[in-house]
Amino acid sequence: MDLGLTGKSVIVTGASQGLGKAIAIEFAREGAHVFISSRSEDKLQVAVQEIREMTGNKEVNYAVCDMRNENQIQSLVQKVVEKQHTVDILINNAGGPPAGQFMDMSDDDWYGAFEQNLLSVVRATRKVIPYMKKQERGRIVNITSSSIKQSIDQLILSNTMRPGVLGLTKSLATEFAADNILVNTVGPGKIATDRLMELNEKAAEKSGRSIDQINEESIAEIPLGRLGEPEEFAKAVVFLASSANTYITGQALIVDGASVKAL
Repeated sequence: MDLGLTGKSVIVTGASQGLGKAIAIEFAREGAHVFISSRSEDKLQVAVQEIREMTGNKEVNYAVCDMRNENQIQSLVQKVVEKQHTVDILINNAGGPPAGQFMDMSDDDWYGAFEQNLLSVVRATRKVIPYMKKQERGRIVNITSSSIKQSIDQLILSNTMRPGVLGLTKSLATEFAADNILVNTVGPGKIATDRLMELNEKAAEKSGRSIDQINEESIAEIPLGRLGEPEEFAKAVVFLASSANTYITGQALIVDGASVKAL
């Protein structure tokens, strides 16, 4: 299947590691012109070099951007437009908020999660929509969590902010359908990333059990019997963002090995 991504201008935020980096790799393999961002310039430099070497695609660049900072989001989009003249695809991705229960969280925690995981999507999308409207085409994929379908214990902030992104996704898909701008959200289940290991380590510390026990229990809850690989998740995202997708919009896809029981 031809995904029609050669030469397309793509922004992937939060992409110096983890799922964001895996998504950037898949776009680069398809010949897209990829801009990645994160807060760490050192990690971005390493990631860009690795992606170029892995894919043979030299059109991979970066910009430092804290997704909680509106000015830096504006700067990121400007850099991409200066180099690529437009933005064809936006992948909104940011690190997950801190784990914990309701009474663990301060106002600062709530505001931080709001800025990082919900307002960042609003801001980045607002910046790219004019370019997509002008060319009468665009794709936006918002990376969320399986918590958009089923709440996750100890992740009160994610359980609150991620569904907000889904509501935004549904509204944007309707509002900009006439402009041929397709907007979807993809939520990872248990994917083999540093974020999952961090959550499992905190669960082990809190429960007094070993990390091996927590990992085994985590995998036992997955009907496919294994963790997902970042590449598997990334392929689903890239399809939704590609020209091969012409009619799927306003949808929520969960990539979780059948773990979520909610309809």
